[in-house]
Amino acid sequence: MKRLFSILAITGMMAFGTVNATTNASTTAVTTTTVTTTQDDAADAPAEELTFHQELKKRFIEGGPGFMGIVLLCLILGLAIAIERIIFLNLSTTNTKKLTQEVEDALNSGGVEAAKEVCRNTKGPVASIYYQGLDRTDEGLDAVEKAVVAYGGVQMGQLEKNVSWISLFIALAPMLGFMGTVIGMIQAFDKIEAAGDMQPSLVAGGIKVALLTTVFGLVVAMILQVFYNYIIAKIDSIVNSMEDASITLMDLLIRNKK
Repeated sequence: MKRLFSILAITGMMAFGTVNATTNASTTAVTTTTVTTTQDDAADAPAEELTFHQELKKRFIEGGPGFMGIVLLCLILGLAIAIERIIFLNLSTTNTKKLTQEVEDALNSGGVEAAKEVCRNTKGPVASIYYQGLDRTDEGLDAVEKAVVAYGGVQMGQLEKNVSWISLFIALAPMLGFMGTVIGMIQAFDKIEAAGDMQPSLVAGGIKVALLTTVFGLVVAMILQVFYNYIIAKIDSIVNSMEDASITLMDLLIRNKK
């Protein structure tokens, strides 16, 4: 009986000890897991997100002040010219059908001088061409046609003024970006040569700077290209209106002569 109690006591003590050991191990594992999870969460926690403007400013600074400043200057000058041209072209747009009807009514009611007064009170290249043609009606239709053609060329030159600068900046911005890329790569290889060893940390910074200049140059070119295409389309529309108006003016004068 004593032996039975001894065996039961030893078994109970072993069981109790095993439970305690298991509990302690579990507690330690849970604590370790908690600490590890906390550390992993802290490590995996995303950094504070930057806004678009902050990210753009950061990347611009990383690209270096040299070529990035020149690329930015191309963007500023190109946008300034583009906005000026857009404002000028919008002010130069005329309702050609309305103007033609007013000139025709003035010719029928008050003659050439009344038609010229209508043109003087109307803005735009079409009204200017009408005025130049009407001003030479006394010299014959041939003189009117020559005046309209000559002054039409003058007005077209005014519409296309400074547009070539925008195309220059479109071509120059990516070229500057590529040049910055080439120079950045050269600097990266200079660092490799000086260190005598190919280490990613030596060239990563230089390559990143080189690629940033290319990206900004391409972005500037794309922005200016959109404005350039809009301006060209607007100029073509006004020129077509000028050509149609010139033909219409000649028809009006021929009918008025008869």
